[in-house]
Parts: sequence; structure tokens; C-alpha cells
Amino acid sequence: MDIIFEDDSIIVCYKPAGVATQTKSIGEKDMVSEINNYLASKNEKPTAHVVHRLDQPVEGVMVFAKTSEAANKLTKQITDHIFSKKYYAIISRESFPDEGELVDYLVKDNRTNLSKVVKESDPRAKKAILRYRAVDHWDDKKLLDIDLFTGRHHQIRIQLASRTAPIVGDVKYGGISTGHNLALCSYHIGFNHPVTGERMGFDIKPKGADFADSKVAG
Repeated sequence: MDIIFEDDSIIVCYKPAGVATQTKSIGEKDMVSEINNYLASKNEKPTAHVVHRLDQPVEGVMVFAKTSEAANKLTKQITDHIFSKKYYAIISRESFPDEGELVDYLVKDNRTNLSKVVKESDPRAKKAILRYRAVDHWDDKKLLDIDLFTGRHHQIRIQLASRTAPIVGDVKYGGISTGHNLALCSYHIGFNHPVTGERMGFDIKPKGADFADSKVAG
């Protein structure tokens, strides 16, 4: 476990790419089981609560609650847009504008576990909003710093891919294969502590191989 912060209410940690947030697959490692094993090793109750998720191939900083009360308060902050999330993404399209706001309406296909952009009039559609700016570029790649305002299924991945700017390594959405996990990292989360109310923020540097040549690499 790569623990960044811990107290009686929350655990902030780094999730490696390739590890699920939570899974029902027997024998497959996930963050919830890893945290529960860690808590049990300290003779604490193994009661990690999921507050938010990261896709399995995505690395990043996450917060888990130790109590149901803390989980409920953090979840409400997400609903009320008090919880902040920032990502780094590498795309392989140099001509992509250096900054902008992307607004789309998305639908998740449960059969394929993929999302797609649809018209606003679609009754199943959920609004998706993010804002980005380019912070680095090399070869034919561009590094985006993304503020995520809604948490839709595969939101960043499909919003970029639908503009012919798929994330490097994201072969599900048309990205080039690099032999690594997709070049997407949740590098910052911010929230109010569920007990004290103190504003907290946590940042990491990407460890993924595709970030190695960028100015933000860990």
C-alpha cells in the first residue's frame, strides 16, 4: 500500500494502473481488499468504503472512507461538486486546441462496457463537462491538464476520442497501443475532511511509462 494520508476517518492512497478499485472476481487484487488487508494487519476493522472510482487501467490518487458516516459525507461532496478531481492525459494529436471546455451527452452501453456521445434529446443521456489546457508536448504527443466537473463512465476517454484525440494506449477508444496502460492519471483530489471540515488536497506525479518524457513524470 502506498499510503499518502491516514486518520481515523479516511485513507488517501495511490492506485497503480492495472488494479481495479473494487472487483467481484475471486483471486484478483483490488484496492478495497488491499486496504482491508492493511487495516486488518493493524488490528483495525477492515471496513474500507468506496467513495469514487478509477478505471482499472488508470493510475492515480484516491480517498477511501473508514466509516459509513465519512463515506456518506464525501459522496455528498461529489454530488454537490465540492469534491475536485484533476487528471493528466496524453493524446497523440498535435493539432488539438491547446485549451477548451468539452460538453457532451453520454450513454453507457452495459453490453460492451463502453460509452458513446449522443444527442442531448436522448432520454438516457447524461451531461458530461470537463475543461483542459495543454501543458507539454513532445514528438507527436500533447499532455493535457484536465479539470473534471462530472464523473461519467469513461468520460475523459470518450470525450477526447470523439474529437479524434484518443488517449495514448486507450485501444478501446481508438488510441495507439504502446504496450502500457493508457496514459491517464488522476493526479489531484480535493475535498473537505468529513469530520473536521478542513479543506484538503492531495497530488501525485504520474508513474506510467508513457509519462516518462513529460515534465510531470514522477
